[in-house]
Amino acid sequence: MTGEEREDKAAENCQALWNFFKLPNQMNSDLKESGSGARKDVAAPSAGNFVAAGGFAPNRWVKLNVGGKIYATTIDTLVGREPDSMLARMFLQDGSMMPSERDEQGAYLIDRSPRYFEPIINYLRHGQFVCDSNISVMGVLEEARFFGIFSLVTHLEERLGQQETPLGDRPLTRNDVIKAIIQTSVITELRFQGVNLSGADLRKLDFRNINFKYANMSHCNLSHTNLNYCCLERADLQYANLECAQLVSVRGLCANMEGANLRGCNFEDPTGVRTNLEGVNLKGACLESSNMAGVNLRVANLKNANMKNCNLRAAVLAGADLEKCNLSGSDLQEANLRGANLKDAELTLMVTPLHMSQAIR
Repeated sequence: MTGEEREDKAAENCQALWNFFKLPNQMNSDLKESGSGARKDVAAPSAGNFVAAGGFAPNRWVKLNVGGKIYATTIDTLVGREPDSMLARMFLQDGSMMPSERDEQGAYLIDRSPRYFEPIINYLRHGQFVCDSNISVMGVLEEARFFGIFSLVTHLEERLGQQETPLGDRPLTRNDVIKAIIQTSVITELRFQGVNLSGADLRKLDFRNINFKYANMSHCNLSHTNLNYCCLERADLQYANLECAQLVSVRGLCANMEGANLRGCNFEDPTGVRTNLEGVNLKGACLESSNMAGVNLRVANLKNANMKNCNLRAAVLAGADLEKCNLSGSDLQEANLRGANLKDAELTLMVTPLHMSQAIR
């Protein structure tokens, strides 16, 4: 045997040995070709080469035996969505990870829980996380971390973070409120004291006789709601939308309504019972065209408020801060403005004469 023939034979033996470890599905055919003297060159693997281990094409089907349960899928599914995951590296021809051993049916053995693996393989197929109610999301998260599917890990961590928010800290939704309302009589005072309703869409609902004392209702949409006879004492209604709401005989002492929209609201009780908003913060609020006859706004903060065209007949505004408040076109007949601060207030187009002998101007 010449030196050139010995070199060729050594190259063939090295090629067969590489095929034995790297290309298990073609081992027999490669050894057969090597033994017959046929020369087969196999390109060295590269990270950007999208060819599966064993020479599988992307559309080639493979079987995975996960904890005793068989899953059939394609190389493209395992590699396409998460190319850096453990499953992808098992079947990429970059040499970064050897495929696992196979069972008697040729399925690759993976010692993990099939219960939590199924949502993961489905996620790799269509990109959506779908999980039955009897499967723990935490269990799926741990499997996703093991397999290195980081896009799913991020999604599940956010989902679990929302679920772990204590019920007392989570704002109630419209559905939560409706469920409570329909189970309570209209003449019964439903106790929502201190609840968090921040940002909830509660428009057009009937809230008569409900106790909202200390409740957080900031940024709520309460437009066209019926809040008659409610208790809003010290409630937080900052920047809430109460446009066209019914607020007859409301008890709202020291409530915070800064920046709230109360345009076109009705506060007047035909029976003569005053709506009590003593000490309320209505700084920068909009009360335009509201019926506020007889309302008690004693020592209220109405600085920069818009009260154009309001009915304020017999309203109590004693000691109120009305600095830069727009009262143009409003009816203040018999209103009590004793000690009120009317500095830079807009008082044009008044419906009735205004007597402010004891007001601060």
